[in-house]
Amino acid sequence: VQLVESGGGSVQSGGSLRLSCAASGYTYSSYCMGWFRQAPGKEREGVAVIDSDGSTSYADSVKGRFTISRDNAKNTLYLQMNSLNAEDTAMYYCAASQYRISWWARFQKAFYAYWGQGTQVTVSS
Repeated sequence: VQLVESGGGSVQSGGSLRLSCAASGYTYSSYCMGWFRQAPGKEREGVAVIDSDGSTSYADSVKGRFTISRDNAKNTLYLQMNSLNAEDTAMYYCAASQYRISWWARFQKAFYAYWGQGTQVTVSS
């Protein structure tokens, strides 16, 4: 299983970015996929998750601003990020689980066996 993130960069507050995660080496469509982020000095936290049935979950801090989606034909996961602010600055990671995850557990890192290397997002005010 290989996950490769792209699309990070530097943007001003209020701007937008779209992250992508290209997946290979497994049956992508059957996996639960998620985006996590880690800011300097902080723990890695869940941002958004989309399960194999298309159901989604979002952290309260990004609801209404971020949208997670997946293209099973392209084995690619996306995160559209709008109205970015300085608190969104972090390394963003793509993660995959071969099992479906109940909604209450979707942001628990231990349920994800596969991780990408991350892509940096920096938002300046």
